[in-house]
Amino acid sequence: MTSALAAAGWGLFAGAALVIGAAIAWFIPVSAKVVGSVMAFGSGVLISAVAFELFDEAAHTGGLWPAVVGFAIGAVVYMLANLALAHFGARHRKRSQRQQPSKEDQGGSGLAIAVGALLDGVPESVVLGVSLLSGGGVSAAVVAAVFISNLPEGLSSAAGMKKAGRGPGYVFGVWGSIAIISALSAAAGYLLLGAASPAVIAAITAIAGGAILTMIADTMIPEAFEITHAWTGLITSAGFLLAAAISWLGG
Repeated sequence: MTSALAAAGWGLFAGAALVIGAAIAWFIPVSAKVVGSVMAFGSGVLISAVAFELFDEAAHTGGLWPAVVGFAIGAVVYMLANLALAHFGARHRKRSQRQQPSKEDQGGSGLAIAVGALLDGVPESVVLGVSLLSGGGVSAAVVAAVFISNLPEGLSSAAGMKKAGRGPGYVFGVWGSIAIISALSAAAGYLLLGAASPAVIAAITAIAGGAILTMIADTMIPEAFEITHAWTGLITSAGFLLAAAISWLGG
């Protein structure tokens, strides 16, 4: 039970970055260039975590094919879910400008955006819980990646929500709820997979990796490139190198 609580604590810690980012966007005027730059940096951090922590760990734990199949399933499932949510108004949920629809523009878009935020956050949280199953403690690289990437996600999305006319109750209700669900998802990842075989754990880790990489390409990088343009690749590379260094030092 102690380890499950530890998993929940790490999930809450990582999810809290969403609330911090939302608070920054709500109370402090942040330029679009800063939002785009931080989003690009967070994308690089997550890409590194997917490559060096999630897929690599999955392949070494359960073999290449469970990792490949799991990764592909995660990518396809996320894409299909994202397409469905986009139909109800959540296509631009991470955009910081005026792309998000208001509740007057599209009924039900508020719920779709909230569900979309949940879709983006749960795979990351489950991975935090799974990383404790080895008994060696949570992966510092994964925690850093999720926290660093959640900060711009909360910042950018909250800025877009504010410009779409969403109130503070909605904005902080969404991100506060996601932070709590992140904690529960991390604990569930630990509790439900504790007796699973290495191949199953590898597949779950890879599924999360595929979903996260697809999320980066579908939602984070487009927002970053729209604002930072030619600088996007360089800033993303900086985030990748930081996370890669954390992973290497932690290994």
